[in-house]
Amino acid sequence: MAAEQYLTDEEIRQFVDDLDKDCNGNIDYWEIEHKLDQVHKEIAPKPQPHHLHHESRGDEARHAFLRSVIGTDGNRIPRKQFEDCVKKWKIPSIEQDRKEAQNEDDYVKNMSIWRRLRAYWAVKGPEILFLALVVSFMLAFGIWQLVKYLIYQEYRPASGWGAVVSKTCAGVLYPTFFFLILSMSRWFSTFLRRYYFISRFINWDLSQSFHIKMSIVALFFATLHAIGHLSGSFVFGSMTHRQPAVAVVLGQDAVPRSYADYVRSLPGWTGLTALGSFYLLAILSMPQIRQWSYEVFQLGHLLISPIIGLMMAHGTAALLQWPMFGYWLAFPTLLVICERVWRIILGFRPIDADLEHLDDETVAITANIPKTRLWPYKAGQYVFVQVPQISRFQWHPFTVSTCTGNTMQVHIKADGDWTNSLHTLAQKGSRTHIKIGLDGPFSAPAQRFYDFEYTMVFGAGIGVTPFSGILTDLQTYELERSQSWERSEMGGSSTNSSQSPYADHRRIDFHWMVRDRNNLLWFSDLLNSVSRSCSPDHPPNSPLASSSSPSPALDIRIQTYVTQRRKAISTHVFRWLLEKHGTPDHPQSPLTGLINPTRFGRPDIAVIMESHYADMCKILAIRQHSNTNDNEIKVGVFFCGPPVIGLQIADRCRALTARGRAEGRRVEYHFMMEVFG
Repeated sequence: MAAEQYLTDEEIRQFVDDLDKDCNGNIDYWEIEHKLDQVHKEIAPKPQPHHLHHESRGDEARHAFLRSVIGTDGNRIPRKQFEDCVKKWKIPSIEQDRKEAQNEDDYVKNMSIWRRLRAYWAVKGPEILFLALVVSFMLAFGIWQLVKYLIYQEYRPASGWGAVVSKTCAGVLYPTFFFLILSMSRWFSTFLRRYYFISRFINWDLSQSFHIKMSIVALFFATLHAIGHLSGSFVFGSMTHRQPAVAVVLGQDAVPRSYADYVRSLPGWTGLTALGSFYLLAILSMPQIRQWSYEVFQLGHLLISPIIGLMMAHGTAALLQWPMFGYWLAFPTLLVICERVWRIILGFRPIDADLEHLDDETVAITANIPKTRLWPYKAGQYVFVQVPQISRFQWHPFTVSTCTGNTMQVHIKADGDWTNSLHTLAQKGSRTHIKIGLDGPFSAPAQRFYDFEYTMVFGAGIGVTPFSGILTDLQTYELERSQSWERSEMGGSSTNSSQSPYADHRRIDFHWMVRDRNNLLWFSDLLNSVSRSCSPDHPPNSPLASSSSPSPALDIRIQTYVTQRRKAISTHVFRWLLEKHGTPDHPQSPLTGLINPTRFGRPDIAVIMESHYADMCKILAIRQHSNTNDNEIKVGVFFCGPPVIGLQIADRCRALTARGRAEGRRVEYHFMMEVFG
């Protein structure tokens, strides 16, 4: 690990030059005050006044801060003396920040091919395995049909090569449409979440991407299937000299059979109508159509019901084999129909909600779920939201940010027509009363969070919302545990002093990356609430740092990172000074509004994970000293963000697990790449 590099002499000189506006060789109090106001206005959150604002009633705190910056009680200080004062601040160098960012970008490039493959497998492995399973089904049934129509002699004399092509494609389409329709079922994916192994390797969180891939494959083979019949089997089967062979396959009553007879038959017209409808659905699903009108996109998807019906009827005539397609479609279709009918019913039973404008990009919807509504919520799940005031046809999925009892809240970022309309609606007042349709909750990957007692979370932007629900859930648990302990103390009970302090211990290291400081605002209340519950009895880097409860049952450590780079040296220096400044009356950062520390730049993954591994080793030693049977630690490492960072985290998880094995310590790091809608 490279040593910390602080401001260079050249950077300090540039900073002092920027302050010394009158070039008199001194740094005046008013020059620092002017620059403070300028920087604070540029980078501090707009909605929240702070004690360092010039307009606030915090002149004493403001002057004390400025005096600490200037380093003297006088109104000016010589440049050389001020430069020496700046060196003592130990502000990280801008150049080092750039080097660290470059090193992170180059990390994957410098990995060996074998390490890169293993890291890639950790990130993409579950998706690849599931796709391999699906492709295996498609190949198996396609080859089965190919071999059948090549080997059995009665088919080719009657229908030529067209039957072989069409029926091979039909074999591929059986599992293709099964998985295509099944990927639309939220109930089924929620059910699968109950089983760790299945939910780990069948990543239904990528259902939208998977659904698109399967639709393209289905459209291709359906088209090839139609071509095989229209230009092959129908042509050959209508030839006069082939009628005896056709009679062997279809029966004497079916001949003579013309080309039009094939098209007018039940399999003919249902297949062509289904294919035409499928193409229309595909056109209406194009990104350009979706951006132009989401309602047209969703109305186009209503075609899936008649398409499925037509495809079921397509094989019922049993011309070449017994009808199979309907059996493949029955189960997923029944699920999807039940879900859609239920969603329609919920759309006509809206509930009251409050819409709140948070910042330039984010709004929040808060709703009290009626007691009559089934609400089996688990932290990390998501819901579908409909706002009739905007559109009765549009339902959009959002992760539940927080849920206490039956009070649910979702945070929504403006990124499209519907969300922009919602953002505009929220600007009408600080809190706007609206009606919403609500469908869910449905499962989400963050539910696997509870499989581990030690967890690391690396999240970027608003994709971290599933873990806000988990933090709320854990905070509620800790409050109940503390109250239970207080009641037991009042009753005269005492804890067993011989028990390991880590016998009932859950630790969460929460690292949240945002590009801009204003992206922190919508989440700040929850993070501050969690931070206030942390105990100051242990230093932050101690493995004994814990919550405010009497024993370290819940240990939440929060670090936030603002990754936006600042080129101006004064902005860089003052944001570090402002972040460090806090008082008992105003513990929140003047920049982020958070109590917990905020760093500027991307997190140093190597340092973070090495430190965490060292803590886990200490905890193992304590457990062994206490003679507990729990001598194994499994750490769940959740990541939602750019894949390049995921590759780095996955590689370090593997390296630390191997290191623990080599050192005789049972410490395992399980990497989980998450995708949140």
